[in-house]
Amino acid sequence: MAINSTTRPLPGKQPLAREVVVRHQRERIIAALAAEISERGYRAVTVAHVVNRAGIARRTFYENFSSKDDCFLEAQNFAISSALKRVIEAAGQSEKWSDQVAAGLAAFLDYVVEEPALAHTCMVDALAAGPVAVESYEEALRPFVALFKLGRGVSFFGDELPETTEEAIVGGVFWIVHRRLTRCSVESIVELLPEIVEFALIPYLGAAAAREVSAAQKTG
Repeated sequence: MAINSTTRPLPGKQPLAREVVVRHQRERIIAALAAEISERGYRAVTVAHVVNRAGIARRTFYENFSSKDDCFLEAQNFAISSALKRVIEAAGQSEKWSDQVAAGLAAFLDYVVEEPALAHTCMVDALAAGPVAVESYEEALRPFVALFKLGRGVSFFGDELPETTEEAIVGGVFWIVHRRLTRCSVESIVELLPEIVEFALIPYLGAAAAREVSAAQKTG
């Protein structure tokens, strides 16, 4: 009896696409780097630490990244883009701008709690990893600044706000979270939501209205 041959893989045996494998490898390496840095500090971590933690060959690391610094910058970008994606998705569930801000900030804090090593890499270690990392950190804040600028269109104070208002808000939020991360108080970060919401909305809504939105986060 002849056996029918086919070039198609058996059900459940389809090979993964090359780009899927590469993406998985890169994310695995990034996660290993972030975990090592959160435990040892940026300067103490070596490529050997990363490959051992990721369970990969040294060659695999260099197929994906040219150096530890290159991997660090990619980890920084990965963390920021992942957090930003969550913020945008959460904000998109609301129609009112102030509610969008509250939802976006809640999503951001949730991401930090769920991914403390990546958050630490992006928001703490970046400031000690050299000028390129600091520049990348500052560049990463710009999309968040742009989201807050939308508030000028719904605020009575829009035309009067200083040009640097949004930079000050985003920088302030990141610094508050930075302080908690350096104190190893990750679990308490979500408790910051009402305070951060009020801080972020005051320039646009005024103290009373911002406090009202903030109070809703305490009961929500």
